[in-house]
Amino acid sequence: MPAFRQVGEKQLPNPVLFMAWSPKRDLIALANTSGELLLHRLANFQRVWSLQPNENTGKEITALAWRPDGKILAFSVGDTKQVVLCDAEKAEILHLFSVEYPVSCMHWMEVQDDSSTLSSFSESEDESSRFLPKLPTLPKSEEKSDEVTNLLGDVRLNILVVGGSFGFVELYAYGLYKIATLNGISGTCRSLGLSCDLKSLSVITEMRSTEGNPEIHYMQLDTGLLSSCLPELTKMARKFTHISTLLQYLRLSLTCMCEAWEDILMQMDLRLTKFVQEKNTSTQVQDEFLELLLWGHASPELQALLMNQLTVKGLKMLGQSIDSSYSSIQKLVISHLQSGSEALLYHLSEVKGMALWKQKFQPLGLDPAAIEDAIVAVGSFTLKASELLQVIDKSMKNFKAFFRWLYVAMLRMSEDHVPPELNKMTQKDLAFVADFLSEHFSANKELFDRKGKYFNVERVGQYLKDEDEDLMSPPNMEGNQWVTFVKQTTHLKDSTLLFPTYPQKSLHFVKKMMEATIDLCLQKPAEVIGLSIKQAVCLRLYTVPEGSENTPRLFELPSLWNDKTASMHYVVFCMPEVSPSKIYIMRRATDPSRSVPNGLVAVNINTPLNSSIDDETPAQHPVDSLYSCLDARFYDDETLTVVLRNLEDDENKMRILAQLPLNSALRWEEEFIWDITLGLEQQIEGIPVQALAWGNQSRELENIKAQFVAVNGIRKVACVLSANLRHVRVFEMDAEEEEEDEERADESQEMSLDQDRLEDTLNDQSDAGDGEHGGVGGSMDAQVTGQKSGDILDDTAGSETL
Repeated sequence: MPAFRQVGEKQLPNPVLFMAWSPKRDLIALANTSGELLLHRLANFQRVWSLQPNENTGKEITALAWRPDGKILAFSVGDTKQVVLCDAEKAEILHLFSVEYPVSCMHWMEVQDDSSTLSSFSESEDESSRFLPKLPTLPKSEEKSDEVTNLLGDVRLNILVVGGSFGFVELYAYGLYKIATLNGISGTCRSLGLSCDLKSLSVITEMRSTEGNPEIHYMQLDTGLLSSCLPELTKMARKFTHISTLLQYLRLSLTCMCEAWEDILMQMDLRLTKFVQEKNTSTQVQDEFLELLLWGHASPELQALLMNQLTVKGLKMLGQSIDSSYSSIQKLVISHLQSGSEALLYHLSEVKGMALWKQKFQPLGLDPAAIEDAIVAVGSFTLKASELLQVIDKSMKNFKAFFRWLYVAMLRMSEDHVPPELNKMTQKDLAFVADFLSEHFSANKELFDRKGKYFNVERVGQYLKDEDEDLMSPPNMEGNQWVTFVKQTTHLKDSTLLFPTYPQKSLHFVKKMMEATIDLCLQKPAEVIGLSIKQAVCLRLYTVPEGSENTPRLFELPSLWNDKTASMHYVVFCMPEVSPSKIYIMRRATDPSRSVPNGLVAVNINTPLNSSIDDETPAQHPVDSLYSCLDARFYDDETLTVVLRNLEDDENKMRILAQLPLNSALRWEEEFIWDITLGLEQQIEGIPVQALAWGNQSRELENIKAQFVAVNGIRKVACVLSANLRHVRVFEMDAEEEEEDEERADESQEMSLDQDRLEDTLNDQSDAGDGEHGGVGGSMDAQVTGQKSGDILDDTAGSETL
C-alpha cells in the first residue's frame, strides 16, 4: 500500500509562484504569475475563492504569510511596494500599508509565553470597553468597519516579519503596527524566522561575493529586548494597534462624508447649476432672485426657467435630497468622527502614562513629548469637527429657508393654493434666504475660475476637500465671546492647555496633520527597538548554483524552522554542485548566548527503499539508487518532508515524496568545528554525515515532474508542485492509500485530464473578465466557486476528520 493518501490534483492555467498552508484549517493559498491570489480546499483541491489583481494593490505578488490563527492572509506586492492583509473568509482587503522596498519574504509568528504577566495585561486592556462606547458601524460597509476594528484578533501577541532587498527587515505587531526597523543587514532577504520566545531572529540573505557570485548567508540577530520587555511590548503594541485601527476608522468615516457631499453636488449640477448656466440675460441671477424676494415678481425669463426647467416637483425633490445628505454628514460627524476622536484621545492618554513610567517603558522608546503633540493634534481635529457641525447647522437652515421660500413663490406663479403654514415669513427667514443668495449665487471671479460655474456650494464642501488651500469662506468669529475672551487674556492666548483651532484650514487638512503627528509618535519606538537588535552571528553557507537565477525564490532552499519545545532554530539547505546526495541541517539555540552541540550535520539520503524507518545506523548493504534533494521542508520538529530525484533516471522523470525522521541525525554526537573565515564548500569533508532510512515513508510520484513541496504538520497535509509550476497534487500524510483506489485513480486521471484543462480555461477566461473591476477594502472581486466563502469554517471543519 503506498504511503500518503492522495486527495486532490489539479492542472492550473497560470504558473504558481507561492503556496502556503493555513496553520489552522485544511486550506492552501496560492499566488500565480498573473497576480491572482487563490484559496483552495484540501478535499479534491476545490477552489474557495480567487482575488483578482487590482491597480490599487498591484499585480506582482512576492510573498505569502498566514496569521497564526488562520483568519487573515498577508501578501506582499512588489510593483506597488505594499503589504496587504486579506480576510480569509470573504476575500476582502482589510488593511494595507506601504514599505520602503519590495518585500521578498514574510513570516508571521505567535509569541509563546506561559507566564501570568500577559494575562494581567490583557485584563487591564479590557478596561477600555468600560469607558468607551462601542464605535458605530459605518454605512454601506458595516461588515468591513467591524473587521477593521477587530483586526487585533486574540490577545496573544503575534508579529509579522517582512524582509526585502538592501537588507530591509521590519517587524509589525499584529500585522498592523511597526515595532522595529532593523539595520546592518546586507544583501537581499530570502527567508525569515523569528523565534517564538522573541530572543532571536534568523535571516537567510543573498549577497554578492568579492568575485561577483551570489552567496547564501545565515544571520542570527539578537532580539533580547523584545523578550525581556514582553509584557510592556504587548501592552504598547496593542495600544498603538488600537490607534492605527482608529485612524483607519476615521478615514473611512471621512470617505462616507465625502460621498454624501458628492450626492449634494450631483443634485446641484443636475438642477440649479444647469439652471444658472442657461440664463442668457445680462443681469445677475442673484439680483433677479433678490427682486423676486423683495417685490414678489420675477422676470419672464426667470419665471420660465423656474417653471419649465426646475419645476415645483423637482424643487421639492431637490430640497428633500439635500436635506437628507446634510443630515447624513451631520450624523457621521457626531457618531463617527467625534466618537473615534474621543477613543483616540483615551488611548493616546494611556500611552502617555506608559511613557512617563520610565522604569518599564523607556527602553522601548516611548517619547512623552511626541505623544503629547499627538494628543494636541487629535484635540484640534475634534474642534474642527465641532466647527463643521456648526457650519452644517447654519447651511441647513439657509437651505431650508431658501427652498421653502422658492417653493411658495413657484406655487404663486402657477396660481396653485399656498398652504397657510408656508405663507408666513419672519424677518429671520428673510435673512436666511438673503444669506443663501449671497453665498451660493455669486459672480465672484475667483469662485468662477475655481469652480467653472456661477453656482457656489463651498460652505460645507470646503471642509471635506483634500486640498492644502485655505478655506474660501472661513467661519466668522467676530461675535464669538469665547474667542474674544481668549484673545484678550494674555495667559490663555499662548496656553498649551488649549487646543489650536486652525480656523483657515479644512477638516481634511487638520486630519492629515493629525495623522502625520501620530505617525511620528508611532515611529520612535520602532527606531529605538531596531537599534537594540544586533547581529549575533553571520555564517557564509554556499554559492548559489548557476541556472537557479530564474527559479522562484520562495521555493529555493534554505528553509527555516523554529522548534518551540527545544527553543531551536533549524536551517535546511543543499549544495547540489558539491554533494548532490546530502541534505544539511544546521541548528542554533534561539538564545544567542547558548551554544548547541552538533550544530551542523549532513544527512545522506542514498539509502535503500526497502529499509526500515526504525534503523538507527547507516545501511550496510549496497545502495539501490542515487538520489538528490529538490526541496525540503520541516513537517514537524522531528520530521523532514522532501522531494527526491533519481540521479540514475535517464529521462529525469522519477520523483519521490518522502518523510525523513531526524531523531538519529539530531542525536549524532560528532562535532563540526566551523571556520567562519571559510565558505562551507571548503569545509565539507569535516561535516559529520548521518544516513537516514526512509523505507515505507515514501511514495513514487507518477505522471508529475515534482519539484517543490509545501507541508503543514499540524493538519498532516502536503502539496506537491511540478517543475513547470502548473501541476499540483495534494496528500494526506498520515493515511495510506489502498492499491485498488490508486489503480482507479490512475485510470480516471487520464480520462479527466482533458476535461480539467477545458474547465480551467473557461474559469480563467471568466475570471479575467470579472477581474477588471475592483478596489481596495473589499471592492476587489472575489470569485467564489462551489459554495459561499462564509461556509469555509463549516466545510473545513468536516474535512478535518479526513
